[in-house]
Amino acid sequence: MFAKETYIERRKKLSKTVGSGIILLPGNGESPMNYTDNQYHFRQDSCFLYYFGLDHPDLIGYIDIDNDKEVLFGNDLTVDDIVWMGVKPTISERASQVGVAETYPLNKLASFISEAQKKGREIHYLPPYRAETKVFLFELLGIKPSQAKEQSSLKLVKAIVNQRNYKTKEELNEIEKAVNVTVDMHLTAMRMARPGLKEWEIAAAVHKVALASGGNLSFPIIATIHGETLHNHYHGNTIQSGDMFLLDAGAETPMHYGGDLSSTFPVDKTFSNRQKEIYNVALAAHEAAIAMLKPGVTNKDVHLKACLTIAEGMKELGFMKGNMQEAVSKGAHALFFPCGTGHMMGLDIHDMENLGEELVGYDGEPKSTQFGLKSLRLARKLEPGFVLTIEPGVYFIPDLIDMWRAENKFSDFINWDKVEQYKDFGGCRNEEDFVITETGARLLGKPLPKTIEDVEAER
Repeated sequence: MFAKETYIERRKKLSKTVGSGIILLPGNGESPMNYTDNQYHFRQDSCFLYYFGLDHPDLIGYIDIDNDKEVLFGNDLTVDDIVWMGVKPTISERASQVGVAETYPLNKLASFISEAQKKGREIHYLPPYRAETKVFLFELLGIKPSQAKEQSSLKLVKAIVNQRNYKTKEELNEIEKAVNVTVDMHLTAMRMARPGLKEWEIAAAVHKVALASGGNLSFPIIATIHGETLHNHYHGNTIQSGDMFLLDAGAETPMHYGGDLSSTFPVDKTFSNRQKEIYNVALAAHEAAIAMLKPGVTNKDVHLKACLTIAEGMKELGFMKGNMQEAVSKGAHALFFPCGTGHMMGLDIHDMENLGEELVGYDGEPKSTQFGLKSLRLARKLEPGFVLTIEPGVYFIPDLIDMWRAENKFSDFINWDKVEQYKDFGGCRNEEDFVITETGARLLGKPLPKTIEDVEAER
């Protein structure tokens, strides 16, 4: 937890931006897996953490802007609770840690809301992403779950996005802690991978590093020999000689700031010539994107530079043909790179994704509908304080290849016979985390091996 003054200032700034009404920020509750007392790992809502800082379930933050009142609602433990969980701070004690003086039990919240509704006051809440929160809003405000998102406060969303997008020095320190642990997770995988292991053995070792740091995972581990599946959470394959292994994994600090890195390495001690060719195309796109990072540049242009670099590299290898500028503008390169170059990062790995990509990553501008480009999560002009990932890759996705070839799609740009020979290749990418500075960009955390030579040195 940061100093209480941090949370006081954050709430003060939020109130000033929103202007009037009541801000309702419900924290998350425990979520049962298969019966009430067997629960998933608890993760607090990120916006609640940002403004109230308390990593404890079943708390509600309430800000009355017009009357300059802040209240924390929550229930103290009963004796029965203490028997199972031990003595914990009271709600009042928790509230004082973040500069909130007034607290009430949860059952008092309804009367506060009812009084506000009688006076016709505006109640601001964020789009809910959990079913439990939708039910809570229905019981409290009478808003149907199916309408909870559309009736949420756009003014509040914009205020939070424009505050959380700019990371402070203390936030960057936390993110760097997470990235440093994340690097150790990847080094562990690089050093242990060998033929005969199961993917889950590597995933388990990677998870152990995150837990041993005092934190946890920032998202479910992707650890696979099938890197062509972008979010592959299956870990049951046996690793074999000739495979490449893709790891996309990150650590989260006890304060829930996260790191997000990807690495790709051969299961054998060295890359094969075929692996080197494709890996170096992806790495060249990665470096080209990094070189563009600075204030005033749009991340869409960063992405398109990565796309063009991949297209030119694939042309040089014989996979593509024709004019690569035209190929990229029409989306032909997306056969090999169907996703985005990166995304915002902070308390959420896809930072504030539930608040809407068009607001977080596009500054309110509409997204493209073109295959590939529509998956870009961050396109807006870069500004100092933004934290983002850079992660272009090259992928051979058999189903996509078969579909496009059957349609004779982009035959002016794609050498289908050559592509067919690589359908079993898989995929590769590197991913690093950067903060935009006043003059350019800075790598967050210690560097992860990414050149052919450096990766092989870890094998």
